[in-house]
Parts: sequence; structure tokens; C-alpha cells
Amino acid sequence: MNNKTLAILKPDCVRKNLIGQVISKINEAGFKIKAMKMVHLTKESAGGFYEVHKERPFFNDLIAYMTSGPCVPIALEKDNAVEDFRSLIGATDPSKAAEGTIRKLYAESIEQNIVHGSDSDENAVKEIAHFFSRKELLENYSD
Repeated sequence: MNNKTLAILKPDCVRKNLIGQVISKINEAGFKIKAMKMVHLTKESAGGFYEVHKERPFFNDLIAYMTSGPCVPIALEKDNAVEDFRSLIGATDPSKAAEGTIRKLYAESIEQNIVHGSDSDENAVKEIAHFFSRKELLENYSD
């Protein structure tokens, strides 16, 4: 079982100046940050990241949104990382998200939902590699 997952604080999170609040929730939930940076995705990078959705009707809107401003990819570590992080962030639709979840607290809509979380261990490995080299991941860091 993989003990890492990828979070992306999306452009609406950055625009609303919620980076600190969201990272606090992540830390409080017991996740360790293994790598983090702020990036402004290009259409090519966003398209590659979301390639799995390229045939879906929302693909172009998703790419436009994810390239609309800076975002913050974060490699996280914790036992059961993928499932625990998805529980922490809540349902994609914030109106259906559980009380206290990140999306319930901060998101406005399905489209602008503050944060991305890997949906499987397999995808977490690919997604982390999309943003971080092995050298950037703090594999030997522990506190």
C-alpha cells in the first residue's frame, strides 16, 4: 500500500488566500508534507495531468480553470494517505460534502472546489511524479 498522495490547492484556493487554512487542516489530520511548490500550470501541463478526462465534456473548462492562476501541488505522506485525504477534503460537490471537510468549509462549486486529491494509490504515484522529481521529495526527512 502506498502511503503518499497528491494534493493540489487549486487556483480558487490561492486566489481566496486560503493556502494557510487548508495546510493547517492537512497538518491537523496527521499528514506530513514531503514536497510543496507554487506553480502556474500551462495548458500542456494541465492537459497532461488531466489526460484521463480528455474525452469528458468538462475537460476544456477544467483546463481553463486550472491554468487561470497559480496552484500549489503538495506531496503528502500518512498511512492510508489516499483514502484519508479524500475523507478530509470531502465530496467534489461542496453542497454534498460532509461538515468540517475542506470543500464544505471553503469551496463554492463543483468546478471551483479548492483542492484536488489523488483517487487511487496508483494515480497518486503518477500524479506526484508529474510535479516532483525524486530529488524534490523529502524521502529521508522525518520529524
